[in-house]
Amino acid sequence: MTVRILLADDQPLVRSGLRVLMADHPDLEVVGEAATGAEAVRLVREVNPDVVVMDIRMPGMDGIEATRLITADRATARVLILTTFDEDDYVYGALRAGASGFTVKDMALDDILAAVRVVAAGDALIAPGVTRRLIADFVGRPEAVPERPRRPVEGITEREREVLTLVGRGRSNTEIAEDLFITVATAKSHVSRLLTKLGARDRVQLVITAYEMGLVTPPR
Repeated sequence: MTVRILLADDQPLVRSGLRVLMADHPDLEVVGEAATGAEAVRLVREVNPDVVVMDIRMPGMDGIEATRLITADRATARVLILTTFDEDDYVYGALRAGASGFTVKDMALDDILAAVRVVAAGDALIAPGVTRRLIADFVGRPEAVPERPRRPVEGITEREREVLTLVGRGRSNTEIAEDLFITVATAKSHVSRLLTKLGARDRVQLVITAYEMGLVTPPR
């Protein structure tokens, strides 16, 4: 299958570099480019990409608002944030807006391409260690997660609760399988059922749910 990609970045050189890089990979196809968030939203509706590689800081509508509109729409496109993690605090807002993944611009280009494929496949744990730190910081911010009583997660089995807890700790399917002494296929099946039962778009939202429900607590 070919992954259809929309590049959204206000820097032409970034878009051009990514387009040239992706042209060497037959499973990746750039179907559009946007220089603003508003343009990205419009193009998603026109070209129906699988993945939007989205910058955060763009003139006019930024990447956060564009992500919110794209994920709230009926479009099936998933959003992969491409930003500068150590400097761009807006990545937390992008998570809340429904982004499925996040990468940093100083990553190796091959790693960025791998992230695109991961997000296109419906996953989100691009780098479990980075995910743990990001989500732990994210959910620890009072503006990120509204105060509300913690309540048990309803409608899931005890085994699914264990899997959700491990997902919240940033564990991959392979690591979950090792921890619970089950096969990787079984771990993947549990995660898929959790996505369906909890109405989560991807694993990032499962991680957030695990924190919000008190199954995992941010490190002090």
